Amino acid sequence: MRNELLPKNWNAVKNNDSWAIFKIMGEFVNGYEKMSRIGPCVSIFGSARTKPDHEYYKLAESIAKKITENGYGVITGGGPGIMEAGNKGAHLAGGTSVGLNIALPFEQHDNPYIDSDKSIDFDYFFVRKVMFVKYSQGFVVMPGGFGTLDEFFEALTLIQTHKIEKFPIILVGTEFWKGLFEWIKSAILFNNNINAEDLDLVHLVDTEDEVLEILNDFYNEYNLSPNF
Repeated sequence: MRNELLPKNWNAVKNNDSWAIFKIMGEFVNGYEKMSRIGPCVSIFGSARTKPDHEYYKLAESIAKKITENGYGVITGGGPGIMEAGNKGAHLAGGTSVGLNIALPFEQHDNPYIDSDKSIDFDYFFVRKVMFVKYSQGFVVMPGGFGTLDEFFEALTLIQTHKIEKFPIILVGTEFWKGLFEWIKSAILFNNNINAEDLDLVHLVDTEDEVLEILNDFYNEYNLSPNF
């Protein structure tokens, strides 16, 4: 017992890493098998801390409902807040409602609006993000925290660098996002760290009708398909 409490040496760490590969592979296989059957979906991201009486929760629910009524399914991170609102809107509209849950020590728990056969659990953030990017036909990004920013910039970077096909990235809530965009223009673009046309990869909107118009306009021109 005393030996088990001692710090692991380098060889022991390497051995654990090797076995972890099989768990990672298992998450990929399970995710691919389930997600490949769900059809065209749009991912909705945002804060887990947003309460049901907040305007952003209500807007996310309305966006999800309208998206679903127009033939798309909805994917969220499966938790509370904006994620719950997205799944709720899809559920109430009778559409596909997918939840990609992540094991966390706080905030995250399954919401009750995910289809029973479309709730998938992950231990690894990077595996979960692959599922979002591969099977989403668009990203609707509501106000959120570090996790929301991570998902937004992940998708934006992959599209900018042509690692995946282009799809709509829609930020909802101009009042919330305008400070970030002003900084991007005044600091990143000003120092030539991105091209001016890179900003065209992102749409800033405030209503569910604008979200749907962007999605439909894009997919009237391009086919719906997995992104890689």
